[in-house]
Amino acid sequence: MKKVIALFMTALMYFFPSLNLSHIRTDPASWNTNYSFVYVHGLAGWGSYDFMNHVLPYWGMLGGDMIKNLNRLGFHCVSASVDPQGSAWDRACELYAQLSGTRVDYGKAHSERCGHTRFGKDFSKKPLIKSWSGKDKVNLLGHSFGGVTVRMLAELMASGSDEERRVTDPQDLSALFMGGKADWIYSITTLAAPTNGTTAYGFGDPDKELPNRDCAAYDMYIDNALEINKTLHVRDCTYYFAIPCSTTVRAEDGTYVPDKSITEKRMLESAAQMGKATGVTPKGFVVDEAWLENDGSVNTISAGAPFGAPSVQLDKENIQSGVWNVTETFRGDHMSLIGDLFKSRNIRPLYADWMQMINCL
Repeated sequence: MKKVIALFMTALMYFFPSLNLSHIRTDPASWNTNYSFVYVHGLAGWGSYDFMNHVLPYWGMLGGDMIKNLNRLGFHCVSASVDPQGSAWDRACELYAQLSGTRVDYGKAHSERCGHTRFGKDFSKKPLIKSWSGKDKVNLLGHSFGGVTVRMLAELMASGSDEERRVTDPQDLSALFMGGKADWIYSITTLAAPTNGTTAYGFGDPDKELPNRDCAAYDMYIDNALEINKTLHVRDCTYYFAIPCSTTVRAEDGTYVPDKSITEKRMLESAAQMGKATGVTPKGFVVDEAWLENDGSVNTISAGAPFGAPSVQLDKENIQSGVWNVTETFRGDHMSLIGDLFKSRNIRPLYADWMQMINCL
């Protein structure tokens, strides 16, 4: 039986070379930490609690389950499952419950204002990680709207919620809304995230266009994303990283068009539309030519640091905490950092190097 399994694995390595990890080099002896790495999917995504992940892993796509493969290298990686369409607040509450092994509590004030139930699933029997504290920290990585989700979680961990504390009996208050746990998060990495919003939704008024404001789409309109940014802050105890993507090139007329060789077919139209979209938002924010470069879903300029937040270009020899370290733009469409689909990429070396870097901080 062992020989059959060995032959099967050899065949897999031949037809899917990205599954072979022998070419990836890590140096655990150089690590100063080995905290858990929590990967959070984006809009319409899925994670380890979802059946879909067994059919098509979100992290790795057709290249296979990246999370399992990276764990074979000595890292501890997990994949969260939050509401595919949910707001940053709701998703942060769900992520907290999965990490802490508790029942989802969206907050008394929030749930009453938004008209949904206060409590969700109970993860006490199957948490993502065994322990989480200021000693056993986590590294959060969020793709697309997952980037906004992990930043919201970090803010609630640090500051809690004044609104929830005012209206909730202390004996009934979720620990998430108490705050005081900023140091439970070691690092945050946003991956092609709509940190400052996206022009993919145009320049309309979301209050008029969307019947439900408690959703991801509402949070990603530029005006709303910028309002969220005002409530999210950096802390000196945490390292912040942003990886923006671009699948477009500048045309002679100044617009940006998709590079078909690296762009999934389903993103060609949106990349072209975003590559020529300028205008003014309902609240007067001017979207100029700097917004034209994009990855098919998110404008490249938006996927860097939050506007107004302290930021530097990533220097791996001098990584600072309490400031956004922004990488060079990654050449690929919006799905490239999760492995793409039909433009399949082997992204395991990228994340192995990234986690190696973080563990050496």
